[in-house]
Amino acid sequence: MDSQNLSYNAGQAKGQTQEKASNMMDKANNVAQSAQDSMQQAGQQMKEKAQGVADSVKSATGMNN
Repeated sequence: MDSQNLSYNAGQAKGQTQEKASNMMDKANNVAQSAQDSMQQAGQQMKEKAQGVADSVKSATGMNN
């Protein structure tokens, strides 16, 4: 094997490693974004439930009038 060949192979390996690392970062970012979306959704649902409870209490105690 000559040095030019070695250099080429090293470049190929480096490129593949960088691509794999980049793909792993993309996947990690997707997981993080997905988790954040789920948390926001859960928070929104809890807010709506709390509002519903508050409205029920107001209604039951006649505070809506």
